Amino acid sequence: MRLTSLAALCVISTALPFATGAVAQQTVDDSAGSCALTATPIASGIEHPWAVAFLGDGHAAVTERGGTLWVVDLTTGELTEVAGVPAVTDNRQGGLLDLITAPDFATSGTVFFSFAEPRGGGNTGTSIARATLAQWDGAAPTLEDTQILFQQNDPDGSGFHFGSRIVALPDGTLAFTIGDRGTDERAQDPFDHAGAVLRIAADGSVPADNPFADGAEAAPEIWSTGHRNPQGAALDAQTGVLWTVEHGARGGDEINQPQAGLNYGWPTISYGVHYSGRSIGVGTEADGLQQPVYFWDPSIAPSGMAIMRDSEPFAGWDGDMLVGALRAQTLVRLDRQAGQIVSEERLFDGMLGRIRDVRQGPDGAIWLLTDEPNGSLYRVTPTNGTC
Repeated sequence: MRLTSLAALCVISTALPFATGAVAQQTVDDSAGSCALTATPIASGIEHPWAVAFLGDGHAAVTERGGTLWVVDLTTGELTEVAGVPAVTDNRQGGLLDLITAPDFATSGTVFFSFAEPRGGGNTGTSIARATLAQWDGAAPTLEDTQILFQQNDPDGSGFHFGSRIVALPDGTLAFTIGDRGTDERAQDPFDHAGAVLRIAADGSVPADNPFADGAEAAPEIWSTGHRNPQGAALDAQTGVLWTVEHGARGGDEINQPQAGLNYGWPTISYGVHYSGRSIGVGTEADGLQQPVYFWDPSIAPSGMAIMRDSEPFAGWDGDMLVGALRAQTLVRLDRQAGQIVSEERLFDGMLGRIRDVRQGPDGAIWLLTDEPNGSLYRVTPTNGTC
């Protein structure tokens, strides 16, 4: 058990080094007018946190990439370690990654999580599991009855591009992402789970309406292909549409709306270049390959993603997308009007560090995790009234 103190942090547009307890203010302009935001650290001392999920009754679960799962008291900032987490491969980008609660979590205690699973011989693959989070509001929270629902095929020794966001879809199925594992061509192999968005039922079976459910043309779990490393995914709660955001190389970070059976192009097309400066594929377009809805060049290294809906504090941001950025160390707000992205705004630019996860909490606030050796969980609210 660890205890952290609370402190409020506001930031201004002039770049200041991060320090808990620093007092300043950042004012941002959105389509509704001027909006000042305050980021309050709720818990700190979390080593490379990767995901936050809300449990109810003032608690949340936070994963550490190294393999530790914490229950966080959102009032006191107290961290209590969860027992029973399976072994993970903590190698570069791999480890204990995403975690979400089931829609019936309040009665079932069911959670779904992704992790880099050791497969023997130094090989690792992205796996999806379900478990019961028992006694989460007590002194001895535990993961029980863990079941592996899905294992990525062709595991290897790479420590790169695990992808690994999970989204519970309205029909009760799970969508999740896996990166190309650092080997570009895998994203164009329809029988390879790498470089894809995938969909399974909550019991791990393949839904009959998956585009390749019979396995004749592609792996049956695959929903869409041609993705480089999607580390962000979110559901628009109003429309039921799934969105993803993925890393490009040098440039070409993409937002996509993955559709059943479609190919999103990596590495045949891209709006970026390789880190060496070499061109990628055939250019930015090719027949049969989908265009991104939005892209960044240069790269921001996008990670977590949220779509604001029915938030009283952020009523003026309804439908807007929020994307955390690692390399750019910023929170990006994409203003959407009539479902179209019309402008981009960067918040807390260089102030909080590498932003790994972004969620809208049950309180309507924005919650952020910073990917640092001494990472923090922040709650972001309007400083005065609403945005």
